[in-house]
Amino acid sequence: MTLQRHIWFWSIGTLLFCFLLWLLKSVLLPFIIGLAVAYFLDPVTRALVKKGCSRTVAASLVLLSFVAVFVLIGVLTFPILQAQFIDFANTLPGYAEKIRDMVLPWIERVQEQISATPSEELRKQASTVAATAFGWATGALGKIWDGGMALFDLLSILFIAPVVSFYMLRDWPVMVEKIDSWLPRRHADTVRGLLRQMDAALSGFVRGQALVCVALGAIYAVALTAAGLNFGLFIGFTAGLLSFIPYVGSLAGLATGLIVAWFQYDGDMMQVLIIAAIFAAGQFVEGNVLTPRMVGEKVGLHALWILFALMAGGALLGFTGVMIAVPVAAVAGVLVRFALQEYLSSVYYTGDAATARPRGKKA
Repeated sequence: MTLQRHIWFWSIGTLLFCFLLWLLKSVLLPFIIGLAVAYFLDPVTRALVKKGCSRTVAASLVLLSFVAVFVLIGVLTFPILQAQFIDFANTLPGYAEKIRDMVLPWIERVQEQISATPSEELRKQASTVAATAFGWATGALGKIWDGGMALFDLLSILFIAPVVSFYMLRDWPVMVEKIDSWLPRRHADTVRGLLRQMDAALSGFVRGQALVCVALGAIYAVALTAAGLNFGLFIGFTAGLLSFIPYVGSLAGLATGLIVAWFQYDGDMMQVLIIAAIFAAGQFVEGNVLTPRMVGEKVGLHALWILFALMAGGALLGFTGVMIAVPVAAVAGVLVRFALQEYLSSVYYTGDAATARPRGKKA
């Protein structure tokens, strides 16, 4: 009965929390950004506090420094990225026309082969499948767009997010102490252990992967620009940022870079191979240098699980869901591993109380 009450209590609490998230999704974005910035900067704040600064002074210095660096980078890079983005967008129709001219003969041959078979029914089925796929893609993008409209509310992001970050940085120890005092005394050590594992997973991925994305974006941008690729800075920087989603950033950057190189150099395979080699080298550096040093093995999240979490978050909460997807996946991973460990330690699994492992032991 006690176990049942625990299950009901936490299940209802989780459902209510998820319902509130969904209900308030339109106003959550600046708070989530502020919380993410505070979580990212908390180690630096703690280091300053250890050196003798008050928590308020340390939070102010760290946040002001972060904003100053962010603004400086934006001022230096935004005009160039904006110009390259506009030029790239203007050349896309031309690229699409050239690609169409390249693949049109192949499509015509396929159509000729299809026309030799009972074609009317086949064409109807193909049209139905295409319409369904297009409708699904449009609907998914529409949900992400609708949920991400708060991104364009610059006032809320520029003014509310820094305030949230400051108060989170300043009051973090007080909030942790208060939450710790609310824990049920009997299970306090277990909950603290779970929270430490969650913090390790979150810090390992969120902080580490953010640094990996920035470093990888800088590597791609500099290398592609040095190789003479048109829009190299924009393509490289975007590929680095998208690397937060496993494999997506590098593959998108590789495909875009190869297409641009193919048309820029009139099919010169040597130039195309140089662009491919840059992305291959970037993947090698990421897998063997950046990720092991900056992320490590703390996360315990499979790439497919991260990809699923990002897609599910986008479908449920739009852009806000994408931002919180990985942290939620990391927390869920810790809880699932704990639940599995408890199950393997239980009489229900072993079938015999004498052979059950002591609670808390790993399988």
